[in-house]
Amino acid sequence: MSRKVCITAVDGHTGFAIAELILQHKEFSRKVDSVAGLAINPKSEHAQELKSLGAIIVQHKPGRVRDMSITLEEMGCDTICLVPPAHHDKFDICVELVEAAKRAAIPNVLLISSAGCDYADTTKQPRLREFIDLESLVLQSKGDASTPTGGSPCVIRAGFYAENLLLYAPQVKEEGVLPLPIGENHKFALVALGDVAQVAAHVLTGKGKHGFDDRHRGQMMVVTGPMLCAGNEPATAASKALGADMKFENISQAEAKRVLKAQSESDRSELQYLLDYYSLVREGKTNYIATTAFHDVTGKHPTEPDDFFRMYEDEVRPRKRAKQNHK
Repeated sequence: MSRKVCITAVDGHTGFAIAELILQHKEFSRKVDSVAGLAINPKSEHAQELKSLGAIIVQHKPGRVRDMSITLEEMGCDTICLVPPAHHDKFDICVELVEAAKRAAIPNVLLISSAGCDYADTTKQPRLREFIDLESLVLQSKGDASTPTGGSPCVIRAGFYAENLLLYAPQVKEEGVLPLPIGENHKFALVALGDVAQVAAHVLTGKGKHGFDDRHRGQMMVVTGPMLCAGNEPATAASKALGADMKFENISQAEAKRVLKAQSESDRSELQYLLDYYSLVREGKTNYIATTAFHDVTGKHPTEPDDFFRMYEDEVRPRKRAKQNHK
């Protein structure tokens, strides 16, 4: 059974990570005939790197469902991974992609959604709540036998990426401070992007008589990290991993907004998503761990916070070590 995979938003971090994993690891690459990537910016560094690894890069021009469905048909893919792009029209673009995949009769559809969207409030966390509507669009076809995409949808609700903490690298390096607007007590389970990519790669390359592997088909998979952390705990994990002194500082939502704007090149809607998630943490709605799906799909243990910070040691190690501060 052939498997031709299309991954959207490969010019972004999530789409790139999933595509790269499938292309570079035989565990996955031997199960697919081809990997195509949709990129709003096909000349981006991520898109060009995937092209060098053998991916087919196609420019994604949002605007018309009909044009998008024709593009997908011409690509000849039988499996699509819908990754919401870092774009201010993210929701509309995703709705267009879901409808285009339906028209192009793509049987296997995986949506990368967000953990916590089911707890989000439309007025307080609108960017987070949008994912509920996207999930509904993907999953509603499950009950329609006449729809080509009805047989094999899957949703991965990814937890808050630990990589988002790297946006605060300047403060961490210069001051040994991790500033987050999450309050003092409530917790969240940071997940490594690579762990989400692992689950997605298994789903996209898994095969069963109806498309995706029957263990994955129709599943709502929530994937968080393995450890609940209040603000001081990621700082403690980083200190332990890096052998440096790092402190957590609880800041206001307004201050977080200023910091993120000053230090990040991310689209404004992506920054709002981060602020929405921090708001959810402050409300105590992220005090849970969801690792069962990761264990069941990959057979492995998700990345611990200590190990995550070791992976990004060069980016977050404070310039002054604790022992130097006491000279």
